[in-house]
Amino acid sequence: MNLDFPFHFDDRGHTAEVANDGHIRDLIEQVLFTAPGERVNRPTFGSGLMQLVFAPNSDELAAATQFLVQGSLQQWLGDLIQVDEVQVETEDSTMKVSIQYTIRRTQEQQRAQFTRGGIGQ
Repeated sequence: MNLDFPFHFDDRGHTAEVANDGHIRDLIEQVLFTAPGERVNRPTFGSGLMQLVFAPNSDELAAATQFLVQGSLQQWLGDLIQVDEVQVETEDSTMKVSIQYTIRRTQEQQRAQFTRGGIGQ
């Protein structure tokens, strides 16, 4: 078992834990929504994805975002997962990222979807 992200307590008052599959999903979320420079001891960690939420919507932006997400996940989690597909949709100030990946240890395919909006969401 691993600590759940974000850190919180379960209904028994203990530190919440999550199984390995959930932990990997949590790690993906951290890579996607951490801005480079945000972590003191790992200044290059993250993807910079949130900086693109307010960029003008276009096919080029969607393609660039897909490459950005895939590259960041391969860099930081490549030993844990193989990224099979990345889909990015933006509408107004909301971004939806769907990722299909294979867990290397078990060869199990997973799909995760993350939605984030602008400031404060």
